[in-house]
Amino acid sequence: MAKKGKFLFISIIMLVLVFGLVYAGITLTSNFGKTSTQVTTENAGKELGKLYADIAPATAEPVKGQIDLDPVDVAESLPDISKFPITVENTTNDYVEIFSSPEKSGSGVDGWLTETAEAFNQANITAGGKPISVKIRNIASGTAADYIKSGKYVPDAFTPSNELWGAMVEASGVKTKLVTKRLVGNVPGIVISKAKYDALVDTYGSVNVKTVTEAIANNELSMGYTDPFASSTGLNFLVTALNTYDGANPLGEKAIQGFEKFQANVPFTASTTIQMREAAKSGRLDAFVLEYQTYVNTADLKSGYVFTPFGARHDSPLYELGQLPQNKQEIVQKFADFVTQDQYQKKAEDFGFNGLQDYKSELASVDGGTLLSAQKVWKEKKNGSKPIAAVFVTDVSGSMDGEPLNRLKESLRKGQKYLGTENSIGLVSYSSGVTVNLPIAKYDTNQQSMFVGTVDSLQAGGGTATFDGIVVAMKMLEDYMTANPNVKPLIFVLSDGETNEGHTLKDIRGLVETYKVPIYTIGYNADIKALESISSINEAASINADTDDVVYKIGNLFNVQM
Repeated sequence: MAKKGKFLFISIIMLVLVFGLVYAGITLTSNFGKTSTQVTTENAGKELGKLYADIAPATAEPVKGQIDLDPVDVAESLPDISKFPITVENTTNDYVEIFSSPEKSGSGVDGWLTETAEAFNQANITAGGKPISVKIRNIASGTAADYIKSGKYVPDAFTPSNELWGAMVEASGVKTKLVTKRLVGNVPGIVISKAKYDALVDTYGSVNVKTVTEAIANNELSMGYTDPFASSTGLNFLVTALNTYDGANPLGEKAIQGFEKFQANVPFTASTTIQMREAAKSGRLDAFVLEYQTYVNTADLKSGYVFTPFGARHDSPLYELGQLPQNKQEIVQKFADFVTQDQYQKKAEDFGFNGLQDYKSELASVDGGTLLSAQKVWKEKKNGSKPIAAVFVTDVSGSMDGEPLNRLKESLRKGQKYLGTENSIGLVSYSSGVTVNLPIAKYDTNQQSMFVGTVDSLQAGGGTATFDGIVVAMKMLEDYMTANPNVKPLIFVLSDGETNEGHTLKDIRGLVETYKVPIYTIGYNADIKALESISSINEAASINADTDDVVYKIGNLFNVQM
């Protein structure tokens, strides 16, 4: 009996030891093979809840405000034209002003037209017996088209990157005369990492817009492109993609359905080419769009990436605008003749232009009405089947008192017209503490009224707990997505960037990375580097909004992201 008892005792001990070893083994190996991010994901909800509980935000009663249901007034939102630099001044009384796209009217590798126009002004050229010259204004093609179409400011001539903008300006009713189809040669393209390019060739046999859009729709390629309302390459890509789905009817149901399927898997639309480049550097994109001239001038892209041209060429056409008097018409023509001389075309090669001369536009001529409709399709379908849920995190600390807060309010009041009604928004404000001013809800007329009223009611005072505000916004989005899982979350932080209370970026970086919520930052007299450190975590944009162009910049940002 004693032996049986001893045996039973030993057996129980052995079972406990075996159970303990198995349990410990399971526990110790449960995270094997997982990345640190995956492990963090499992704890993220708890960490966010703990931070949120520490902050204990207050809740404000939303107030309604008066809303304006008129459409966006583009002319009113545009800053004074002096915001955009003159890169070549006229040297005579008889001259023409030309809006020029930045890749050729800047400085350094982007300064070919700048140097050529200076040579023109020094060449003692005359028209009607009088000396003539040109004034060159550096301005992005999409923004230039907004000035011209809206009538806010119409120069004598316009040389955008491609003919698509000329067609859109003409469709708006502005008298437009094509002086030359080409000042200098350039081509848009898709830049793809060499490894992905080879994989696409293995799978599809070749790489072009059709196979690239198929690969994206099939989740085999991660690609971003630029805002087709502002970017020549982005607009070209949009129209080319729609034509790829249905060349006979690029605005028909077949083309739009194909575009929606493709767009649902596009992770990133950049407001600018610079933002696209930065995202590409992070290694999160397999491919992105770029002009050939930029590609060849960027050393870190020429090795390891392959350039595939697409769509219409970007040959910098030159247009006369409006009813120009005879002498101005002569100046524009003489300038076109001067620029297209062999010596300046040869010089253009030093700036990266006139490469890929054999490439023929694969996109037939597109009329302005079709282009405007394509932009409208993009605005409606760019989020695929996922509407946006966004929280605006507004800085109402003492340092925002006065002009910065007034500009924040003005930019949100006017920028809200760009928000799509299929989306949902909320608003929090922060100083030393955080207040939930407006819970997230569908952006219908009622929510729009409460958003405007809430913005008008914001008052400045106290310290700056920026990251506490972001934590509260993330918790609001987490809760909203529990009930509405089919939305894409975004956060907009509007601040001067001077955090001096509450949690730090170090405290929340891991959460922001884990939740993958893009945080767009808009600075008012701001510490821009501090704001960029927030927005760069998940490849979002940071805008420095000064007094002149805050409404236009925010309008563009909301137009792209919302």
